[in-house]
Amino acid sequence: MFKLIDLPYKSLAPVISDQTLAFHHGKHLQTYVDNLNKLLPGSGLEDLPLEEIVRHSGLDPESRGVFNNAGQILNHELYFTQFASQPSCPAPTGHLKAQIEKQWSTIEAFKQDFESKGVTLFGSGWVWLQANETGELSIAQYGNADNPVAHGLKPLLTFDVWEHAYYLDYQNRRAAHLSALWQIVNWAEIEKRYK
Repeated sequence: MFKLIDLPYKSLAPVISDQTLAFHHGKHLQTYVDNLNKLLPGSGLEDLPLEEIVRHSGLDPESRGVFNNAGQILNHELYFTQFASQPSCPAPTGHLKAQIEKQWSTIEAFKQDFESKGVTLFGSGWVWLQANETGELSIAQYGNADNPVAHGLKPLLTFDVWEHAYYLDYQNRRAAHLSALWQIVNWAEIEKRYK
């Protein structure tokens, strides 16, 4: 049985309001957890960790419901745990910084590319910074519950571009929402994921 993760902070305001956080974490994510727990019995995936459920169910068209809910749990867990109200590390460092600068020249150029991919994603989904097995980075747009794990890649950083993630705070201003999120990214967590 999967459980709703505890958040490692009490508030992310004003970047994400307490109301949005309560709905997004306490209602949306809880629904995915409840749905997955109902779908898993008898699926043959019951005893697998979340990432393995995503990998296996993504390959099977008969397991689309399992994939959608498991993928959304994984996406949201990575999303919520990458933030901090007072990030201990507010900018990329170490190997991750070096790789970003190698591929995009500057951190600002990377952020602009990332935001652009988030703004131009049609419909609902996620924009991801992901790494392959050699550590090369890429930015990808994934619709709905899809994510890097389903494609054999390592998820590092994600911004949620489903409207429920930002509509109470930013209405239809997706670009403003994406730009504001950099203030609360805890790059120490992203670096840990990259190692």
